[in-house]
Amino acid sequence: MTATTTAARTRPRVPASAPRPSPRLRAWATRAPLLPALIFMIAVTQLPFVATLVISFFDWNALYPDARSFTGLANYQEVLTDADLRKSVLTTIVLTATVVLASLVIGLGLALLLNRRFRGRGVVRTLLIAPFLLVPVAAALLWKHVLYNPEYGLFNGVLHGLGGDGAAQPDWISNTPLIAVELALIWQWTPFMMLILLAGLQSRDPELIEAARMDGAGHWQVFRHLTFPHLRRYLELGALLGSIYIVQNFDAVFTITSGGLGTANLPYTVYQSFYQAHENGLASAAGVLVVIGSIVIATFALRVVSSLFREEVSRA
Repeated sequence: MTATTTAARTRPRVPASAPRPSPRLRAWATRAPLLPALIFMIAVTQLPFVATLVISFFDWNALYPDARSFTGLANYQEVLTDADLRKSVLTTIVLTATVVLASLVIGLGLALLLNRRFRGRGVVRTLLIAPFLLVPVAAALLWKHVLYNPEYGLFNGVLHGLGGDGAAQPDWISNTPLIAVELALIWQWTPFMMLILLAGLQSRDPELIEAARMDGAGHWQVFRHLTFPHLRRYLELGALLGSIYIVQNFDAVFTITSGGLGTANLPYTVYQSFYQAHENGLASAAGVLVVIGSIVIATFALRVVSSLFREEVSRA
C-alpha cells in the first residue's frame, strides 16, 4: 500500500493545458509502419497493371516498335470476337468448372474421412496434403512423364500388367488432352478443398450433432440436414478461391500439352500472343480481361470470408 501511494505521488502529472495529438495524426502514426509494405505492393503489382492497361489500347507489335498506334478498344474487340480467343475462353471455363467441382466433391469425401478418429490419421492427412505442396511445374511433369508416358508411364504399366503383352498402350495425352490436364489439376487442388472443408467440419457444434443422434437421426440425415447446410459457406469459399487460381493456371497446360490439341486456355493464349506473336497490345488486352475476371471472383470470395468471420464471432 505504501509503495503504491509513493508511486502515485512521484508520477509526473500531465498539465491539463498540454496539447493532445489530433485523431488524424494518431491515425497516421498507426499506419506509418505499413507504408513501406504498401509502397512495395503498389510498385510490384499496380504499376505493371497500369502499364499493361495503357499498352492494351495500342496496336503494338514488338517486331515493329515504330509502327505502334493508338487503337482504343480495338484489341478488346478482337479478343472477344476472334474465334481462337473465344475458344480459349470456353476452354478456360470448362477447365475451371471441371477442376473446381471434382476437387470439391473428392475433397468433401476426404474431409469426412479425416474428421473421424482412427490410428494413423496424422500420417494420412500429411500424405493427402502433399500434392498441394508441390511446385505446379513439378506436379505437371510428374503426371506427364511418370503417369501418362505411353512407353514407361505408370498407367500403361498397370494396363500391361493386367492384360499381358497384348494389352493396348494408349497415348493418354494425345487421346484425351483436356482430361489429362484436368486430372493433374484435380489431383493438385483436391487437398486445398479438403483443408477448407475439414475446417468447416471441425467448426460444427458437437452438442447439436449429439442431440440429433439421440433423437434417432442416421448418418445420412445428419449430413443432409446439419452438416451440408453448415458447409455451404465453406463450399462457396473453396469454389471461389479455386476458381481464382485455376482461371489463371498456366503451368499444367504449358507443361503437359504445350497448349495444343484444344487445351489452350486464356493465360496460355496471352503467352502465345506476347512471346510468340509479339502482339503486345493484344496480349495486354487479354491479360486485362483475365485480371478483371479474377477481381470479380475475388470480390465474391471476400464477401464469403467476411460472412464466415461474422458467423464465428456471433457464435463466440
